[in-house]
Amino acid sequence: MIAGVPKETFPGERRVALIPASVPALRKAGYHVLVEAGAGDQAGYGDAAYTEKGSSIAASRREVFAKADVILHLLGLGANQEAGRADLGLYRAGQAALGFFRPLGAPETVTDLAATGATVFAIELLPRIARAQSMDALSSMATIAGYKAVMLAAGSLPRMFPMLMTAAGTITPARVLVVGVGVSGLQAIAMSRRLGAVVSAYDIRPAVKEQVESLGARFVELPLDTAGAEDKGGYAKAQDEAFYKRQRDLMAKVVAESNVVITTASVPGRKAPVLVTEEMVRGMHAGSVIVDLAAERGGNCALTQPGSAAVAHGVQIIGPVNTPSMIPYHASQMYSSNVTTYLLHMSKDGKLFIDPEDEITRETLVARDGQVVHPRVREALGLGTPAGDRSQQWKP
Repeated sequence: MIAGVPKETFPGERRVALIPASVPALRKAGYHVLVEAGAGDQAGYGDAAYTEKGSSIAASRREVFAKADVILHLLGLGANQEAGRADLGLYRAGQAALGFFRPLGAPETVTDLAATGATVFAIELLPRIARAQSMDALSSMATIAGYKAVMLAAGSLPRMFPMLMTAAGTITPARVLVVGVGVSGLQAIAMSRRLGAVVSAYDIRPAVKEQVESLGARFVELPLDTAGAEDKGGYAKAQDEAFYKRQRDLMAKVVAESNVVITTASVPGRKAPVLVTEEMVRGMHAGSVIVDLAAERGGNCALTQPGSAAVAHGVQIIGPVNTPSMIPYHASQMYSSNVTTYLLHMSKDGKLFIDPEDEITRETLVARDGQVVHPRVREALGLGTPAGDRSQQWKP
């Protein structure tokens, strides 16, 4: 079996799907690794490092696709809407592809992928179960994003984060509010605390209060009905507009008291909810900073401009897109570990083994034998159950 690693084509992407340190584990499992020339250069992993670990270097992207049995992407079509289309003519029937494909956010692209005959696995659909934790690339990238958000805020804020006792007097600490306490939010809390800020955090899921307080931050409690705010996978569920309006009204005072607001709230497959209005921005002190990690999905702040930084009412609003790519060395390291563990999980006797009884395999498989097979993606496309025995084989 040959595992192919093409160069990432998303604009500005600096990460690579597999690093040299992961190659020996795949070789031991019976894989040969073929890497497109220069694929790891921007992440700090040169071609020589791959060959030292036993990989081969392909002169072109076409060669990688032509020879590989499994293609290891970071951002495939769906997550890479424009440049990713160029790969549709390179996939072949029976070939497997693994990576971020954003199947719920762009389900129509799964139809295009299915038409190639390739077997496609979307790693972002991993079930949140204990044995899948080491494969959880979403959490890995969210960790990077939470860390970088604090660095962006600290670099833009016209004041320091920590309290300092100096001969010139006492420097009061910055006040940071983190909205959305998922993996990226927890990392943002921890990093802000390390830098000495006074940190508060809010999430519609009351169950995360203990996690917030364990990091030394204050959990903001608002008088809202949050019953059913969390789905069975542990993610926040989308609420109606009346709920979000009430939430914004109650949160305005907390936002106004903050020097930094880091927003991370998103719902898989949906546009990010607007949690910080222009009126709330107007109420913040001049020089304050908002870092909107949901910018790629529209943003949690009404004034966010995805991919850029803007100033409104004296407040700087940063809307980074593809934040993990800003730290490509360690982001690649973490993703490589996730994807290697996932691939080894599905490998048996040197071959890829697709077990429909395995929850990890079943929940991540989106296309096979020319059909879209994932129930949630088919529902998003308005399709019924797959033809033939797949209606039983891929039953959720």
